[in-house]
Parts: sequence; C-alpha cells; structure tokens
Amino acid sequence: MENIIKANIMKLNTIKSVGRSDFVNMGPIQLRQPIPTRTIDNIDPFILLHHYGPYDISEQHNPFDLGPHPHRGFEPITFLIQGEQLHRDSLGNESVVKAGDVQWTTAGRGIIHAEAPTKSFVKKGGVLEGIQLWLNLPAEKKMIEANYQHAKHEDFRKVVSDDTKVSVQIIAGELDGVYGRIKTQTAVNAFMVDVEAGGAFNLKVPKSHQSTVYLLKGDVLINGSENLKLNENQLIEFHQDGEGFSIEGNENSKLLFLSGTPFNEPVTTYGPYVMNTQTEIMEAMRDYQMGKMGFLPV
Repeated sequence: MENIIKANIMKLNTIKSVGRSDFVNMGPIQLRQPIPTRTIDNIDPFILLHHYGPYDISEQHNPFDLGPHPHRGFEPITFLIQGEQLHRDSLGNESVVKAGDVQWTTAGRGIIHAEAPTKSFVKKGGVLEGIQLWLNLPAEKKMIEANYQHAKHEDFRKVVSDDTKVSVQIIAGELDGVYGRIKTQTAVNAFMVDVEAGGAFNLKVPKSHQSTVYLLKGDVLINGSENLKLNENQLIEFHQDGEGFSIEGNENSKLLFLSGTPFNEPVTTYGPYVMNTQTEIMEAMRDYQMGKMGFLPV
C-alpha cells in the first residue's frame, strides 16, 4: 500500500550531532558501530546500533554464526538488508528472515535466541548485510513476557514522495496516517528510506521524539547543508526543536530513520542485558544461569 504525499514546508529540527560509524571487533567479525561512540553514548531510547556486513558468505567463510545467547530488558531488532538468516529462540520460534524482512524481539524478562545464515544460503553463497538495533524498554516493562515478531518485506506499507523518487517503508510507528506492521511496546518510529538521485522529501518527526538518521549507502543532503556520505560521517542526531528534517539525494541512497519518546531513566548494561541498576544486572545473570530464561539447543 502506498500513500502519495507532498513535501510540505516545515520548521526543521536542527542538527544536534554528527557521528561517525567506525569499525569495531565483535568476536571473529568487524562491523560498524554508530551507537555508542566516544561522542554519542545513546540516543534515548536507542542503546546500540550495529551495521554488519556486507560479508561474502560461503562454506569456506561464515563468520556471522551467533549461537544461543540470552537477552533481558530491551528489544533486539534485526533489519536484514541482504542475504538470509535463520532465527531460533527459547519461545519455540524458528523462522527464515530474508532480505528486506525485520525481526523484532522483545526480550522482556528473558529470552535465548540464535541467529545465523541458513544452511542453504551458506551452501550456495552470497552477501549478508544487516542492522542490529537495541531498543530500550522502560523500567515498568523490563520484566514483561518475551515476544517475537517477524515481518516480511512485501507486507510493509510505504509513503512515497510526489515525484516518486523517495520511498519511506513504515516498519514501526506511523507517518502521515500510514502505520507499520510491528506492534511496539513504546512510542517509536522505524522507517527504511530509499532515495533516488535528485529526490527530495521532508520527513516529519513527532515533537516528543528524539530522532536520528543513519546512512547505509549513498550520499544525501540533510537540511540542505549537511552531507551524509558512506564511510564518512554516517549518523545524524537531531534536536527536538522542529517538525522534522529534509532529505535530498545526491545519488541513490538508503537510510534508516529512528525516533522515539525518551525514557530519561538510568541505564546499566552488561553484555546482553540492559537494566536500570547493577543489582538488576546481577539478577539477570543469576536467572540465566538458573535456566529461568528458557533453553535453546545449540
């Protein structure tokens, strides 16, 4: 479903910070980490953003095989850009996530899951690329029941610019009366934005939301003055002082837009847990060791 709209004049959100997306090591792989960095700790309620790949996957080379591991207190989310992954979890879910799909896991009180390229994908070979996002849960929801949602790319609704050169895929939240397929626990928007060269669009942001845009590929102009280029400054964080921001495509580009109402709560992280206090972290470690987060065979 597409909703054709015009880019109206709006008061633009000013840019708060421009962040880099340098490589970090995670086990046997390197990936980009625009959140957190030395200058951006988090963009409340977004705790972590990893851009993994593109990796050439084959039977001789398969570095992205994440065996069973636990989570508590937040929502780990995967936006798969290229390739094919198998998801398994301690709730009994098993699904094949394909390019363009999104898997949205609510860890809540605890879940164990595993992600890896499917055996058939490894056998035939191909390119794997995706985004892993950690979306925080407020204190009152950190111990809710775990849940898993898998939304297929063909089921997402879109908002398209009047020149049809900008397409905004609504994954979660709402834009101009078009709603995402993902059911969210908090007020949050997640859009995948494709911009053709010469395309322009004004993207609205709720006044109560903190917001950011991350460039996966290409070259765009944000608010008419800031260039966002691949492998350079790839993430922009906005102030909450306007109605949205403008995008212009210098070349064909893809961006991830995120916004959400901040919780303004203390955040304590350790490994796969995101809680409010150190005591809660210790309780999470104990509960995992006692099997209270379930079980998942290797």
